[in-house]
Amino acid sequence: MTQRNYPLTVLAQAKTLANAINNIDPALRIGELTNAALEADLEQSILIQHTLRDLEIQLIEQRNRRDELYAEIWKKVKRLRAGVKGIYGDDSSAYEMAGGTRLSERKPRSRKKAVIPQT
Repeated sequence: MTQRNYPLTVLAQAKTLANAINNIDPALRIGELTNAALEADLEQSILIQHTLRDLEIQLIEQRNRRDELYAEIWKKVKRLRAGVKGIYGDDSSAYEMAGGTRLSERKPRSRKKAVIPQT
């Protein structure tokens, strides 16, 4: 992630400062900076936050739709592969082309050494 050029509490600090300046002198100007400009930026940040929240909701919805679709695709892949295995056999080249591992190419299970209990 990139480093932020502002503190995480920037909005809270800006709101506190805007309220303080309103109490001190609402017409206070420091160069080109005014309290009205700060408050306008705060309002714009609220709109951006709402837009981001809406987009995040849309993104979550799209991810959920994608996950459901991938699950359906996976079910079809498994069923089709099992159908090819059932029709052509589990050692056929057709099953291998469908993405399965041929029976003759599978490694045998390794045997575990029998443990003799000591009494």
